[in-house]
Amino acid sequence: MRLSGILVLVLSLSACASKAPVSTGDEDEVDVPKTGWSEIEVQLPPYPDPKNLVIVEAGSATSHKFYIDTSSISIGEDGVVRYVMVTKTEGGATNVSYEGIRCETREQKIFAFGSNGQWLRARDGKWQRIVLRDLKPYPFMLWREFFCASGTRPVPVRRSVDALKRGVGLAQSRATDE
Repeated sequence: MRLSGILVLVLSLSACASKAPVSTGDEDEVDVPKTGWSEIEVQLPPYPDPKNLVIVEAGSATSHKFYIDTSSISIGEDGVVRYVMVTKTEGGATNVSYEGIRCETREQKIFAFGSNGQWLRARDGKWQRIVLRDLKPYPFMLWREFFCASGTRPVPVRRSVDALKRGVGLAQSRATDE
């Protein structure tokens, strides 16, 4: 009787374990459950004002300059941190986008692109896993250092803006405080 009880327990635990998120070691392959969450309808913000732009130090892997419009940062009822990103390339081009980061699942989405003071909604607005990339390192930096430094929940907007203006990420400053 005892053996059958142990066998039932082992089988139950293995069934539960098979439903848990599985990591293959590659950060792009983590299976993150997405049940019980729904995205709110996005309202596009005012076009960015250059006086509100703060540079995001994203490392030396790219010559692009990345700026956040600090007045555009918000956290929606769905937990998504939304912001306007302005990218200036070495060749002089400027790209403007309205984006979001979902801390809980480490994903990013582009909602709209800007041009000549106007927004154009993105056609293929899908959530994508945030990974560190050479030519587009800023989503990872924003996720880790400014918007989601406390883990799976967004950092309050005021703390994120203060950290962006100081140019020191929250995760980085917490490590140096210890």
